[in-house]
Amino acid sequence: MVTWLKFIHVAGIALWSAGLIALPFLYMQRRGLEDDALHKLHGFTRFFYVSLMSPAAFVAIGSGTALIFLMATYETWFSAKLFAVSVMTGIHIFSGLMILRLFEPGRDYPAWRFMLVMPLTLLTVSSILILVLGKPEMAWPEPLADFFAPGRLGELAEPFIAWMK
Repeated sequence: MVTWLKFIHVAGIALWSAGLIALPFLYMQRRGLEDDALHKLHGFTRFFYVSLMSPAAFVAIGSGTALIFLMATYETWFSAKLFAVSVMTGIHIFSGLMILRLFEPGRDYPAWRFMLVMPLTLLTVSSILILVLGKPEMAWPEPLADFFAPGRLGELAEPFIAWMK
């Protein structure tokens, strides 16, 4: 079961990552489009985001969460990977917000934004790959070491969930 779950997880991450890399290129196509061509690009971009990328992100995160419980991975590299996945999730959310604004009249996707988003996305995806494939020996800086210790989240959340016990 773990093997199949890993396969599903890797497929979800691959599709999600590819989509996040492709979206800025779609955004750049917006410049100068009007009427039917603009509506076609908008429709395709929304379909791509809503029907392909977002389900892939959901599958990747869901299967990854299940793998955490099945494999009990509590190492420093894994905490760093989860941080990188949270950055990837932020990029995903901001990409969706960009789709909402980009296709309003008179809008375009400036080159400076492309030059900012593309390296950030590539760095994030590459970091996840390096962390997962390399599983490097790492140590958090002293102020963060206690925060990322296994079981710390439960200790921090206990005052908020004590009523559930």
